[in-house]
Amino acid sequence: MADEQRPISSKAPYALDKASTLSAFSTSIHGLSEDEAASRLKTQGPNTLPKTKPPGVAKVFLNQFLSPLIYVLLAAAAISVAIGEFSDAAFISGVLLINAVIGTIQEFSAQRAAAALNQLVSTRCDVLRGGESYEVDAEELVPGDIVLLTSGSRIPADIRLLESLDLEIDESLLTGESIAVLKDSGQTLEDETVLGDRCNMGFAGTLVNHGRGRGVVTATALSTELGEIAAAVLTKPQAKAPLLVRMERFTQRVAFFVGIAALLMAAVALSQGMPLKEIFFLAVALAVSMIPEGLPVALTVALAVGMRRMVKRHVIIRRLVAVEGLGSCTFIATDKTGTLTVNQLTAKQLLLPHGEPLQITGEGMTPEGEILSGPGEPAPHLNDMVESLCQAAVLANEGFLGRRDHAWAHHGDAVDVALLVLAHKAGVVKAETENSYPPIKSIPYESEQGFSASLNRVDGNHQAFVKGALERLLPMCDRIPTPSGPQPLLAEQATQQAETLAAQGHRVLAFARGDVQLSENEVFSREHLTGLTLIGLVGMIDPLRPEAKAAVADCHKAGIEVAMVTGDHPATAATIARELDLIERPQQVVTGNQLKQAETTEAVDRITRDARVYARVEPQQKLEIVQSLQRNGHFVAVSGDGANDAPALRAAQVGVAMGECGTDVARETAELIITDDNFASIVAGVEEGRIAYANVRKVIFLLISTGAAELVLFTLALLTGLPLPLLAVQLLWLNLITNGIQDVALAFEPGEGDELKHPPRDPKESIFNRIMIERVVVSALVIGIAAFIIFQMLISQGYTVDEARNGTLLLMVLFENIHVFNCRSETRSAFTHNPLRNPILLFGTLAAQLIHIGAMYTPWISDVLGIQPVSPWNWFQLLLVALSVLIAMELQKVYHRRLFGKK
Repeated sequence: MADEQRPISSKAPYALDKASTLSAFSTSIHGLSEDEAASRLKTQGPNTLPKTKPPGVAKVFLNQFLSPLIYVLLAAAAISVAIGEFSDAAFISGVLLINAVIGTIQEFSAQRAAAALNQLVSTRCDVLRGGESYEVDAEELVPGDIVLLTSGSRIPADIRLLESLDLEIDESLLTGESIAVLKDSGQTLEDETVLGDRCNMGFAGTLVNHGRGRGVVTATALSTELGEIAAAVLTKPQAKAPLLVRMERFTQRVAFFVGIAALLMAAVALSQGMPLKEIFFLAVALAVSMIPEGLPVALTVALAVGMRRMVKRHVIIRRLVAVEGLGSCTFIATDKTGTLTVNQLTAKQLLLPHGEPLQITGEGMTPEGEILSGPGEPAPHLNDMVESLCQAAVLANEGFLGRRDHAWAHHGDAVDVALLVLAHKAGVVKAETENSYPPIKSIPYESEQGFSASLNRVDGNHQAFVKGALERLLPMCDRIPTPSGPQPLLAEQATQQAETLAAQGHRVLAFARGDVQLSENEVFSREHLTGLTLIGLVGMIDPLRPEAKAAVADCHKAGIEVAMVTGDHPATAATIARELDLIERPQQVVTGNQLKQAETTEAVDRITRDARVYARVEPQQKLEIVQSLQRNGHFVAVSGDGANDAPALRAAQVGVAMGECGTDVARETAELIITDDNFASIVAGVEEGRIAYANVRKVIFLLISTGAAELVLFTLALLTGLPLPLLAVQLLWLNLITNGIQDVALAFEPGEGDELKHPPRDPKESIFNRIMIERVVVSALVIGIAAFIIFQMLISQGYTVDEARNGTLLLMVLFENIHVFNCRSETRSAFTHNPLRNPILLFGTLAAQLIHIGAMYTPWISDVLGIQPVSPWNWFQLLLVALSVLIAMELQKVYHRRLFGKK
């Protein structure tokens, strides 16, 4: 592919001037035609890099045998062969094989689910083709394409820059240098220039921190600089979730504890005269009963199930740690536009400086409607002033609106598109206006500066067209237009007009224009914007999402506070906040200036303690807000979509990026991606996160409590001098039934319905908290003691040891079949859960019991396990004994509810 992408030049692209670069790649400043781009894509292939290849089925299968418990069982099988117990050896080997197959299926399915999630987020980029701007998938880029770069975007291929405006690129992925590189498209470099000094190039995978640019694609896929080191950069193994790491450590600690316990029990057994063969199998049985070998795999499945459920509710988990974090979230700081609102801005009012308001009809992104005076009639006497404002609206604009395939198409920032729609209604079209007033230079919009400007040639002169927040434009202006001619600007009057619009819930933008003196080589900057004419205000409405108010209410019920962070006018933000029941008092609305005036961190913390709306906030202040909320004791989730939001997303316990309008920087920094940019989806993520975490606890409780019960049974038998109540192969069978079916079925448990009705979990709280320990102790004692009593009673009634073990094994299977329904909730009665809500658990439990009964009637299996059929009456008697754990756990739940007042 590198040969196919070689330009028609012996020089590297950075050593060519702009014209030569375009010629070398057979393209122009207007980009390739659609047909040529399609042809090059067909011959050169997609712009993709190698992805981390997950382990194949064979490797996943072999990994199932890499654990201390498996080594113990393999040793047991070998010793069984050595002493002539070939049936035992065959059974142990068969169980290991079945366990490996089950583990492989579980782990491989979870692995495939995670891979599928990664496909849901793709990189898009803006390109010029045939002189028109298109938004395409980065995989469709080919050499010769002209790519447009904006703040926050990831560069999709290697490009030779043709234009750069304050363009700073983070190239740390390639160079390791943490300081962003300032680019200069005008440079022509030497062939020997090293990678870090190629200031006229942009490289695939690097991030645009600031500014704008455009360039021609010089290499894609493996031919890029990143492609050459892709194996090293892109194939790093993904870190395990902290929860899984903790559980693996826990399993290792248990194995160590079991080893010590086995030595102690072996010493006791040896002192009682037990043969060495039986002592060895005692140790094997103890290891099988206590080491929760299936725990890491079962947790992986539980988390994978939770992730799949979240996808259905428009939430993508990028890091598994977020599943834990969501359950502890106490505060959500959310953007307004597109998250609480529908992000379909519509210009509804146009206010000219002399005070006459005009109404704008029509909705959404289709340019159908009119601009009418107060009485609802056209205002021809104001046409010139309206046209002047609309010219500024389309020239200081980076959006696109046009007809494609017989339908209206648009892309770009929602504000820019809304202004293009407004201008269309007034008969002002961007392409035509740029033809009449050719663009010379521009100052693109950056949130920290609060305005954008375009420098155009008008009647032979340089004229600036500016749009932005009124407070940013007022210092630039000194006059207003009126039908009778220019008049001095009254700043207080303009401010009052803007506040009136904002109080009605409008997002307010101001527009200005004026002549500028600028030499050809001079950089167009804020300093040139003086003595302009303020030509009017536009009020835009972005309706609230219908589900937003209910989602905020759900947060409050769940003990989660919500704050809105926006760059809008305080009056606009307050109006929307009142509709959402976010604020009760005007003092809960705080501006960016108020935060600036707070001289100490203590003063900032006092402000954030009560504030629920942050208006006119600069991007860097979002980080300050997040850190202050954390100092106030909150576990913070914060949403963001811009490159400047990355520090706040990184600092928050849970960073939430927007999937539709979010930048690549924001998405890669965050733990969660909301695919529909909807606040309700963040709340849904909190709910599903709590469900997933609860299911993890349920799986852990089932495995630990049943293992502890087996330990109680063996300890009592050993202390009383009785034979082993269960053989190692029987314990293997028992744990295969439990681990292979019921723990996985618990991972599919639906929510209990009250996830958003209780306060967040303390992030410092261990999984093995008081209620978990309490429940493990109660259930383990009930199951272990009851099984011991039955085993002892059968021995005392004259049954052989094998017959007593047969009854005890059946009882333990029944106990686990009953106990799994105790695991469905920590506080609610098992009788309040409809078993059909989790059919996998219901039928899995029935299957486990039927498999055991079937084994009793299958000659070879029954011989190896030492089991035989029992009468229906005996089965029913053992079932009644097994119900004791249900009664005990119901009493424990009643006690817990009374003690802590939980329903």
